[in-house]
Amino acid sequence: MNVIGWLSQYPADFDWYAWAILPLLIFCARIIDVTLGTLRIIFISRGKRYLAPLLGFVEVFIWVAVITQITRGAHNIVAYFAYAAGFAAGNFIGMYIEDKLAIGTLIVRLIVQDHADDLIAHLRAAGYGVTSVDAKGASGAVNLIYTIVRRRDLAEVIRIIHHEHPNAFVSIEEARSTREGIFPVRSSRTNGLPWRKGK
Repeated sequence: MNVIGWLSQYPADFDWYAWAILPLLIFCARIIDVTLGTLRIIFISRGKRYLAPLLGFVEVFIWVAVITQITRGAHNIVAYFAYAAGFAAGNFIGMYIEDKLAIGTLIVRLIVQDHADDLIAHLRAAGYGVTSVDAKGASGAVNLIYTIVRRRDLAEVIRIIHHEHPNAFVSIEEARSTREGIFPVRSSRTNGLPWRKGK
């Protein structure tokens, strides 16, 4: 069935704006608004004091200038559904974008029982700063290993850990701020290798 035939099924006085165009506008505007809001909250938790207010400004501007205008005529269930769907989609997209941006630094904490020296050597060879502490666990002596890495480097660090010590206990948490330290710097000419130390 072609488009004209499909449209002819509806009465001539069918309100396309209220039942189709307006819900679509609400859905799209809500996605942009909530995506920015989600990113703003994430950046606040990461200590991005300059970026978060900028996103907040744009977010509120969209709300005042766009959403409050188009929702005035929203008086049907389709518009309400579009509003809720846009809110849900905005949260998902905001978290997806933040994950791809990989902004911030992480504290990676390891607990290993043996062969800690090999793991430490490989992490340092890859350019990561490592601090180790002798400790005592429930089943005997263990090593606590700490390293602070950029979020975009986490996958590489986890790969090294799993390769060298598959049974290591790993915990990861956000680091709100860091000063000084050792971080690997990728060579653009070698697609990430070799690694070298940098501050």
